[in-house]
Order: sequence, then structure tokens, then C-alpha cells
Amino acid sequence: MTTRPLRLLSLLLVLAIAPLLFACGGSDDETGESDTWRIGLEAPLSGDQSAVGQGMLDGAQLAATQLNAEGGLLDRQVEIIPIDDEADPDAGVSAANSAIESGLDGVVGPYNSGVGIETLPLYEKDGLVPVRLTSDNATDGMGYTLQPMTDQIAPVASEAMTRWLGAKKVAIVYDKTEEYTRNVSKAVKDQLESEGAEVVAYDAIAPGGKDYEEEVGRLGDSGAQVVYAAVYFPEGAKIAKSMLAQNVEARCLADYGSYDTGYVTDAGIKAAMSCPVVGVPAPGDFKDSAQYVKDFQEDFETDPGTWSPYTYDSVNLLADAVKEAGGFDSGKLNDFLSKVDGWKGWTGEVTIDAETGNRDPATVVVTSVNDKGELHVDKDWAKAVDAPY
Repeated sequence: MTTRPLRLLSLLLVLAIAPLLFACGGSDDETGESDTWRIGLEAPLSGDQSAVGQGMLDGAQLAATQLNAEGGLLDRQVEIIPIDDEADPDAGVSAANSAIESGLDGVVGPYNSGVGIETLPLYEKDGLVPVRLTSDNATDGMGYTLQPMTDQIAPVASEAMTRWLGAKKVAIVYDKTEEYTRNVSKAVKDQLESEGAEVVAYDAIAPGGKDYEEEVGRLGDSGAQVVYAAVYFPEGAKIAKSMLAQNVEARCLADYGSYDTGYVTDAGIKAAMSCPVVGVPAPGDFKDSAQYVKDFQEDFETDPGTWSPYTYDSVNLLADAVKEAGGFDSGKLNDFLSKVDGWKGWTGEVTIDAETGNRDPATVVVTSVNDKGELHVDKDWAKAVDAPY
């Protein structure tokens, strides 16, 4: 086993020598020369969202390690190929094209919807069947996902503000540069208004601000009882810190885009505790998750990342499809994956909607931060809205 610093160094070395490895060729089904299946893992492995990407990579790698320990997949070892999109569409397209050129058999990811809109069609054009982690409905039908989607997230967020927090007036702040945050903020706004709540402010921001004190002050003066922050976690952390520092009377609720341990790290425990997050159950919150968490900790000597369970399940679901299909033929994989009903993994039971490729029902919850800095399903929210958690 390796420690986190050594693992990060190893990842950087893998990324640095990837072009050399790619030049040697990947899977070669026709000649039978390769003894591995190459499954790409596209994620923000560097940049502000690297905490998300590292957790995704770890989850995929754990699944591959366990598959290989059991003899591999159809008598071949599984190799996870890191594809660093930096949470940026241009970087994603470049990285995806390089990985495709090197030879891939399958792909899991990406995470960011704006990136996925650009890279998912590239994989599909190459005959791959993506198992994505995007959440914007613009990616419906582009492969399959175990992750909640915008039209599943918005109702949970709206209900949390109205039924749980008792809000009749809400202010929304959103990242205007990202596909997902633009669309989810509009969906939440529409859902709130359909439930009789008033959206008293609907403000756009661009990421990179120092602290958003001015924006938070304006939202605090809007008369809102809840401020909803539809941003990714680096900005969500800044907004939560600013709301706490300014002692804003309104409650704070962060969108799904902020759900990650990086949110707590960036915001600090006190600020994160004051601003719950719409998300998914923590790795240890899922039923019968203890063994999965233990296996992860033994392999990596750290706790699972936020999205480790989802990439772990994604690789295993793809592997089961490959076993059934006898290979990576896209037609046969699609036939299996579109009919998934009751498949079970770390994240619970999975059923796929054949038309969209989305999981239904989704695993959307509201999470809160405890005094140890851990994100878990908020029990008060679950009780207030009769959620099965």
C-alpha cells in the first residue's frame, strides 16, 4: 500500500508518461496481442476540483484491483487510464482525443456536465459506451449514469427549502459560466415558484472571486429566508464563509455542485456546518457499505472520496455488462445497460431508464457537516420530508 503523497506523485508520473504509453498501443482485440482492457477515467485530476477527480480515480482503481484479483475481466486484466479534463471543456476535448487515439475499450466519466457535453460524443463516435457522472439533462442519452440528474436534484432542493427550512422567500446565486449551474438554478427557481415560494433575487456570478462579500451582502438584504448557492464547491465554500462572516440572517443551502469534501476543507468546519449541501449519501451512509469503506481504506490508507462509490460502481456495472456481452461491443453493451433493473453495488440498488440512460430513482439527499468535518445525510431533513434515509 502507498501513502497519499506517494500516490499523488505516482499519478503525476502516469500523466507525464501517458503519451509514451499511448504510442505503444492499447487494446488490440483483433490480434489478441494485448492482455489488458483499458478503461479511461475522465475527471478533473488537476486544478480547483482535483479533490473530486482524485476520489473518482481511487474508486475506479479499487474496482479494477478487485476485478484483477479475481482473475480479471474475460481473462484480461483491467487497466484504469487517467484522463485529466481539468474541469475545462477545451482541456477535456484534448485529453479525450489523446486517450481515444491511444486506444480505449471503455470509459467512466466525466464529472462536469459542461465538459461532458463536449467529450461524451467523442467517445460515442469512437464506439465506446460511456458510464458518465454528469448531472445536467443536456447529457441525457449519452451513455449511462448512476448519478442524479438536474430534473431529480431540483425537486429535492426546492422541497428542502420549503418543507424543511420553511422558506417562502428564496434568493438564488449561480455560476453563470457552467452549463450545470445555469440549468439547475433555473430548474430550482421554477420548482420553487410552482410550490408558491417567491424568488426575491436571482443573481449570476463568475468563479474566481475573492470572497463574494458584496454579492452575499446584497442577497442578505433581499428579504430572503434562504440563500441557495448553485455553484461548484470552490465558490460554494467562499459563499458559506462570507455568509457566516457577515452574520447573514437568511439560512444557507448549497447546491449539488458543491457536494464534496473539498467544500468542507475550503470553507472550514464552522462555515460548512452553517450551510448544508444538496448531495448524495456519504460513502459510509449507504446500506451495507462497511466492507466497501474498509476495502478502500486498506488499499489507499485514507477515507473514500465523495464520488469514489460512484466510479467504483460504474466500473463494476460496466464490467458486468462486458461479461454478459462477451466483450466491449457497443450494441451488446447498450442492450444490457438499458435493461439494468435491480443491480446492486456500493451506492445501493440501480435501475436504469432506457430512454435517458439515467438512474431512477436517484440518490439525492441533503447533507450536513458534523463537528469532525464529515458530510452525512441530514437526519432532520430526512424526517421533515419523509425521506427513506
